[in-house]
Amino acid sequence: MARESSRHVCQECGYETVRWLGRCPDCGQWNTLVAEMVVDRVLGRTGIDAPAVQVLPIREISTESYARRSTGIGEFDRVLGGGVVPGSLVLVGGDPGIGKSTLMLQAAARLAATGRTIYVTGEESVQQIKLRADRLNALADELYLVAETRLDALDACLAENKPQALIIDSIQTMYDPDLPSAPGTVTQVRACGARLLRLAKTQDVTVFLIGHVTKSGAIAGPRVLEHMVDTVLYFEGDRFQTYRILRAVKNRYGSTDEIGLFEMRGNGLVEIPNASQLLLSQRPEQSPGSAVLAAMEGTRPLLVEAQALVVRSHLNSPRRTTTGVDSNRAAMLLAVLERRCGLRMSDQDVYLNITGGLRVVEPAADLGIALALASSHRDEPLPPDLVAIGEVGLAGEVRAVRQLEQRLREAARLGFKQALVPPGAKLVAPALAEIKVRPIAALSEAIKAGLG
Repeated sequence: MARESSRHVCQECGYETVRWLGRCPDCGQWNTLVAEMVVDRVLGRTGIDAPAVQVLPIREISTESYARRSTGIGEFDRVLGGGVVPGSLVLVGGDPGIGKSTLMLQAAARLAATGRTIYVTGEESVQQIKLRADRLNALADELYLVAETRLDALDACLAENKPQALIIDSIQTMYDPDLPSAPGTVTQVRACGARLLRLAKTQDVTVFLIGHVTKSGAIAGPRVLEHMVDTVLYFEGDRFQTYRILRAVKNRYGSTDEIGLFEMRGNGLVEIPNASQLLLSQRPEQSPGSAVLAAMEGTRPLLVEAQALVVRSHLNSPRRTTTGVDSNRAAMLLAVLERRCGLRMSDQDVYLNITGGLRVVEPAADLGIALALASSHRDEPLPPDLVAIGEVGLAGEVRAVRQLEQRLREAARLGFKQALVPPGAKLVAPALAEIKVRPIAALSEAIKAGLG
């Protein structure tokens, strides 16, 4: 038995109310509440029609069939935690035109080499997908295309073909005919996501959902969709540039610290295994305000360039602009430079940038950022073969960081000859013979070592 009722549902966050409101009380967005017919299914209290629940001893459950499968794209596997897990539900989001469909079509062709893969398109025809596959050389015998948006029709198709991987492009185009709401609404996205989750878990099918992104940068649809899936990936980058970053913000089967780097070319997305060399390839030499720091993205050390521009301000409140760095962390470093190192920053406009579109959040980047600020303030360049690693405290001290040896190995591999590190670090001397490691106890000492 079922009954219908009308509710107003926020299309940004999924908040429901019985009457219309101009502003959503949950997410604060204006004019996002839309009237939808909601079907409430009322179940009998006896539970006679409920299926039997199977209870299994944990020692008798076999996990041999749950070995990870490679997508054939190393950077993709890295972000997933080593490959895809059978029966997992993965949500891939990103801005329009960023390359989500290109990435998933290339992954679909690689996955089809080890098992049947179905690519479901709700936005393009199969002929359009075929044209793109020809350009990307993403053709495989076990790769099948389906142009369908009805979820019930898709269920019958999957029951007949029994694929190992399923790609939905996109979740906002799928709809359940039993629901009166339009495709893309919160009710439809939530219901379709729940049915695809049940499909993935009961039939051990790896399901990839491509999701649109709202103006605020979040994946469109209710927040509960991100809670339902096993992995949430964001495909980032400037659509007018060639470099793309794949980042995990949720991963039940791996780390959320890993990133994958790609370059968009005419034949599709190409992996960038040597990311540090690429990020430093356009670094200007003998330029004040430029410093190299070593950041960890999961298990991968990355050498990135921090650029700072410090100029005298003519405003009552000097401007502070940061890109790729937390603004509160940058403000703290400016205060430490002024108080502990004697560099007057209170009357200076400060512009701080991490090149390559990366965002550095770990404290180990403090020393490199502070040296870039000091270099720009004094208008003196740092040595081009110098890398700085360390956290800076409020007393101006340099604190220890994790995985220091891996960072130094990456710096030595790229030809850096000097490294400023926290004191007391235990390092294996033979492995770091190519780089001179200098322990630094305070930020003022680091400025003297780098700028003289």
